[in-house]
Amino acid sequence: MKIIFSFSLLVICLFSLNFFMASADFEDEEEDIDDGVVEVEEEEMRFPKERPEYERPIPNGDTYFYEPFDTRAEFLKKWVQSQAKKDGADDHLAKYDGKWVIEEAKENPILRDLGLILKSKAKHHAISAKLDKPFEFDGKPLIVQYEVKFQNGIECGGAYVKLLSKTGQLNLKAFTDKTPYTIMFGPDKCGNDYKLHFIFRHMNPKTGVYEEKHAEKPTAKLESFFTDKKTHLYTLTVNPDNTFEIKVDNGLVSSGDLLTNFSPPVNPPKEIEDPNDKKPAEWDDREKIPDPDAKKPDDWDESEPATIVDEDAVMPDGWLLEEEVYIPDPSAVKPEDWDDEMDGEWEAPRIDNPKCKDAPGCGQWEKPTIPNPKYKGTWRPPMIENPNYKGEWKPRTIANPDYFEDKTPYKMTPIEAIGLELWSMSDDILFDNFLIADNQSVVDHFTSITWEVKSIQERSAASTGSWWQAIKSSTEERPWLWAVYVVVLLLPVVLLAICLCPKSGPVKPEDIDAHRKKFDDATPDVIDEAEESGAKEEEEEEEEEESKSGAGDGTVAEGGEETVEAGAAGDGSSPVEESGEGSVEGEAQGSPKKSNSPRKRRNRKE
Repeated sequence: MKIIFSFSLLVICLFSLNFFMASADFEDEEEDIDDGVVEVEEEEMRFPKERPEYERPIPNGDTYFYEPFDTRAEFLKKWVQSQAKKDGADDHLAKYDGKWVIEEAKENPILRDLGLILKSKAKHHAISAKLDKPFEFDGKPLIVQYEVKFQNGIECGGAYVKLLSKTGQLNLKAFTDKTPYTIMFGPDKCGNDYKLHFIFRHMNPKTGVYEEKHAEKPTAKLESFFTDKKTHLYTLTVNPDNTFEIKVDNGLVSSGDLLTNFSPPVNPPKEIEDPNDKKPAEWDDREKIPDPDAKKPDDWDESEPATIVDEDAVMPDGWLLEEEVYIPDPSAVKPEDWDDEMDGEWEAPRIDNPKCKDAPGCGQWEKPTIPNPKYKGTWRPPMIENPNYKGEWKPRTIANPDYFEDKTPYKMTPIEAIGLELWSMSDDILFDNFLIADNQSVVDHFTSITWEVKSIQERSAASTGSWWQAIKSSTEERPWLWAVYVVVLLLPVVLLAICLCPKSGPVKPEDIDAHRKKFDDATPDVIDEAEESGAKEEEEEEEEEESKSGAGDGTVAEGGEETVEAGAAGDGSSPVEESGEGSVEGEAQGSPKKSNSPRKRRNRKE
């Protein structure tokens, strides 16, 4: 029964361990990403042999643009690669000649699923496509969504999209970094700075000048989205009430308001500092000043140096006056190509004098310097509170002549096209499943038949790794899981040891008695040392009495103890001895006397 119980417990613990590991993996993908917890898998993914086959995803409602990159032919009809040059760059870098291809991912979770891949390193890339219909900010939410997969990780570069403004003069072949856009959104990284951009261009209603407004940096950790080499889904929602949400893999990473969570703010301040205001000449902003009434003491000598020579110093014993600190290296050899006329007279390099190593010093000895007790330095008057202090001067504020209030920054410039204008030091960046819509249910449905299918396949491939790798990856962001794993793994081992291993340690008397009682073993006499010594003394006394009285005669024992002659066999009885030590019975004539010995058999313990 013990073995069955222990085995059952072991199975339960192993099942619990597997449950915790599976729960950790599931939470990594499905939980809200407010704390930025995402599992990082560096190993190559091993997809199941039977992968789902690609089927063109069809949105179940109206969209402004969607692009699953079905075929190369459709891509060439729809997308336009820029032929422009970047202003302010060298000729060999100015061209937008980065390479774009339509092909499958290296580790493709879906058979024959194609994507747009940036293939060149250290080049400018620009490609764009017109929307099916322009998006007007007229009361509908704007939802932009697309997938990115950094197949080789990312060193320095971006994977953001630009939603190009409707201007009536848009030329996709001339698409550059100067092309007007309404919104820029997506991941970007250089060095150790991981970003998720959301920038919109806002027009000043007074001047007509556009200014970029940058959203606050998300508080969630973004690093794993750039390093785990998985497909990630980036979603931006801009609502008519000026609120916005940014999600990664359907998890919220940032949200806020267009009026309050952007820098610089949409609306300028009502008042500004007067640029023509100047500080008055009599304005004293010195908080403390030298005491004008203080005078230098008469005995203050500023001529004394800070240090003086120690006249009491004595040259240490063993100082080698005749030896130099550095000597020419005796092992140095003049180079064969040394030309005295060109290079001058050759001199061996100098090294530390080995004779000075064990001596207190070499060369000329000089007395050391010590602090001068008479030194006081330059006298300065003490500082006191300035009676004329007026505080820090600030220019006066005036009404801002450029002030305006835009209560609906949501109403941005209409969007006419989508584009990728990127510089990257990494290649093989995959883009897929672009979607622009105004209906959340359409977006959810499109996500369920695109990214969610990929994500399930990638998680399944990642779960085929070793159990140790799974434990390590699950505990990277949840250190408390180590305690769970230790308990789950060690508990069955300890219980098995308790159940199967023999007991060790000293044997207790209670255990021996219990065992004898259970199996009806013979119980030996137990004699204490005190009882044994007392019995021996009494036997010796009895033997002495018997030797004095003789066999069968009744006498009075020494010490006043009475004894009785032995009567007829079986008839006589002896009175109780006065000494109180016991009684003697006469059993038969001629038999020796017996005493009631204190040596007794102990009762068996119940």
